[in-house]
Amino acid sequence: MTSDKSPSTKDADRHKKKMQHRKTVMDAKIAAADQDRGVLLVHTGNGKGKSSSAFGMVARAIGNGMRVGVVQFVKGAQSTGEEIFFRRFPDEVEYHVMGEGFTWNTQDKERDIEKANEAWEQARIMLRDERFQLVVLDELNIVLRLKYLDLDTVLQDLKQRPFMQHVVATGRGALPELIDIADTVSEMNEIKHAFKAGVRAQKGVEM
Repeated sequence: MTSDKSPSTKDADRHKKKMQHRKTVMDAKIAAADQDRGVLLVHTGNGKGKSSSAFGMVARAIGNGMRVGVVQFVKGAQSTGEEIFFRRFPDEVEYHVMGEGFTWNTQDKERDIEKANEAWEQARIMLRDERFQLVVLDELNIVLRLKYLDLDTVLQDLKQRPFMQHVVATGRGALPELIDIADTVSEMNEIKHAFKAGVRAQKGVEM
């Protein structure tokens, strides 16, 4: 006895059964995720998108009526599109640019260490204030890797932040100790980059 279903109908049936099974699995996972608490996210890797993703979360937080704190380490030699934009929302975003440029431009290690520690003092204020529901620590990974900050102090401050506060740390070379205490870690991998083909950083893309 042959089936009277056409190939397209059989395919549709297979797809429906597959999606029904997937929905059952996903519904069970969603039901098991019953906690509400602040999470620590780490964006690292050599690819583009670490800070961009973090600032996408800032936009999402504003849309949800949340208050956000931003501290930028290292960066500061010139304004970025993110800074210019989010400064339009002073009631929602407190924005601090604490760096003076990348190390190959500043060429002053002691000054870089001083600025990194000043930035962390500002970060600590936010990490102790439950009114900040999201805190972005942009390029924190870099200053930790360079040992410009005391790692134990940073880890302790992150662990002791308000229960519902979310934190995002960005930058290449995230240390294992930071990854260990993080809830979500994403690594951006570079496949191609226009800079290597001689294209300078473009407004709206890299700055």
